[in-house]
Parts: sequence; structure tokens; C-alpha cells
Amino acid sequence: MIKIKTQVGIIGAGPAGLTLAHWLKKNGISSVIIELRSREYVEGRVRAGLLEQNTVDIINDMGLGERMQKEGITHDGVYLSFDQERIHVPFAELTGGRQITIYGQQEVVKDLTDAWLEDGQQLYFEAGATKITNFDTDNPQIHFTQNGEEGIISCDFVAACDGFHGIGRKTMPKESYQSYDITYPFSWLGILANVAPSTDELIYAYHENGFALHSLRSETVSRLYLQVDNDENMENWPDERIWEELSVRLGTEGWNLKSGPIFDKSITPMRSHMIDNLQYGRLFLAGDAGHIVPPTGGKGLNLAVADIKHLVDGIVDFYKHNSFGQLDNYTKMALRRIWRAQDFSNYMTQLFHKQEAHGSYSYKLQKAKFNYIKMSKAYKTTIAENYVGLPFETYDF
Repeated sequence: MIKIKTQVGIIGAGPAGLTLAHWLKKNGISSVIIELRSREYVEGRVRAGLLEQNTVDIINDMGLGERMQKEGITHDGVYLSFDQERIHVPFAELTGGRQITIYGQQEVVKDLTDAWLEDGQQLYFEAGATKITNFDTDNPQIHFTQNGEEGIISCDFVAACDGFHGIGRKTMPKESYQSYDITYPFSWLGILANVAPSTDELIYAYHENGFALHSLRSETVSRLYLQVDNDENMENWPDERIWEELSVRLGTEGWNLKSGPIFDKSITPMRSHMIDNLQYGRLFLAGDAGHIVPPTGGKGLNLAVADIKHLVDGIVDFYKHNSFGQLDNYTKMALRRIWRAQDFSNYMTQLFHKQEAHGSYSYKLQKAKFNYIKMSKAYKTTIAENYVGLPFETYDF
């Protein structure tokens, strides 16, 4: 039997769990992390790659941004295309210098994991949480197994950063929250390719064939997406067809898409999910455990880190002032940003994906919105503010 005593028990070694652990350590608060998957799996899975200004600032403030500063690619804006007409939204100009940074989620995880283990802190991989008990008391426990051996983490607080399928949300009493869900009638076919990006900043494109997005992971790796049906089969999309369709949907006059060897393909359903309560007793949810947004707005990882900001505020307040004041308000504070991100993600999804027949009423509304973005600095500013992430003080009301 593995017996561990700490102040905060953390389930999940993704961006949320690792950020929480480091931030707590910076404030002199101990924690232990358990992670269901292997280290190789966690550090290798391809996820988000867009970091908001807030996220970058937090990583740098913790002293963990050295590699991100060297290898991350800073963007001052984004390109929006509709029917092969492209415009630019200048983030920095419209938001007082705020930007985004392209740096893969798996790279963030590597950096935070390396720093945690090099400092001699406890992180148990391939350790699956089996149940959370006594979370309505001042001595909650996380039960887990690793290599066939049972373990118990006794702690003051449990932070479930273990994703949609994790035990954290399943442990929450069903009557303690309401669930909200949207399943969109399309998916994303995503690829990673060994080819230099064909653009200096991301391109979101509406085309009569469907949505396309040109993103990137580095100066030599491109990340691109196509809207496909939910029942689409990858076998129907050989590499040649993918590049042809991307070229058509992203195309504008005088611009050409570079192609190269594709080394990863996947189809991701587009959906939104959230619950309206992220805490019960001394159990707290953060990240995908409490909410999922479609990737159109690049909010998933950033929302997880924003959750952690509010959770750290509450835990630090408890240990410094023996107060539950901020912890009691954790859900309230987190939900303000979560709903804003849900709205923005839905807006970007509805604007650039083919909803109905080209030329339909729905299409005409999409076109009208795009035309307004072209002419209105205020509308561009709204998009820019939401895309780079509103400052935390915006929600202090």
C-alpha cells in the first residue's frame, strides 16, 4: 500500500494539473500528482497549440517559459477568409499589445513535467484514480492503483484535472450541477505535415465546400483542418485529396498552399459541454473535467489554465488567512470566463463552418457578419479581445 500525505492531491498531469502544482509550490503549498497514462503518452499526444496572452504570462511568471520563449511563435493577428476574400484582424493593435503564441500543448506538458521532476516533486504515472472519498470532510482521500499496487493520497483538497472521462466529474453528486451540451453536425479532419507554413498567421476560411483552417506548430510543421461530416471515414481521404481540398478552401488570389508529407491524421467531433458547478466540499474540477469547447476559438487549454488561476487564489487564501471566501467563489469566478469562451467558440464555429446550402438564409447571415467585420473596427476589436484572452481583472466584478 502506497500512503501519501500532502496538502493538495491532483488527478491528471495535463496543463491544468501541472500548472496548479507549480503555482502552489511557488506559494509554499505541497501537492502530489497522479496520472492515468504513461509519461510517453501524455507528452506525445497532440492537442492544442495556441496560447493566450494570459497563459503565456502565467508560464513565464512561474519561471517555466524559457523554451517557450525560444521556440514559440508569436502572432499579432489572424486572417479571416470568406468565399476566397481574406482580411486581417490585428490583435496587438486593437488590444494594447496583447498577442497569442503558437506552442504545442505537448511541449508545455514536457516543460512543466521536466521542471516538476527535476525539483524532486512527486508525480505518479500510470496511476489510475479509482475513487475519491471523504471530499465532504476536511480529510479527503484519493484512492489509486499503480502497477497493481493500491495507494491512498490523504490531503486537504482534491483537484480533479482529469478530463471529460475522468473520475472527478463522475464523483460530483448528480444533483449538484446542471449539464449543457451541443453536438455540432460536422467534424474536423486534422493533419500534421512536415512542411513550412504557407502563412505567417492563422487562416480561418469559409468556403462553399466547407470550413478550413491553416495553423502551424513550428517553422517546419504545419497543422491544417477540414470540415467533414460526422460519419466521415478517414479511408476516403488519401493525402492527395486532403491537399487538393485544403488548397481550394484556403485559396485566395496570389496565394498558394505548400504541401508536404503528412505524418498524422485524425477526425475530431465538434462539441461543447459544460457543467455549472465545479466544486463540492473539498473536491474541485478544472479544465476538461468541467467544460469542453470546440477548437475553433483555441480556448480549451487556456480555459484550463484560467480555472487554475482562480483555484490557486482560493487555496492560497485558505492557507494564508484560514478563509474559504475565495474557494467558495471558485465556480462563480471560473464560470464568467467559461461562458464567455463558450460564446466565442460557438460564434467562430457558426461563422466559418458551412451550416446549410451555399446561398441559403444561414449563409447570407454568415456573409453579412463577415462584411461587418471588414468595415467595423469595433467588431474586429471584439474578435481580437476574445481571441487573445481578456485580462483576468476584466472579470473582477
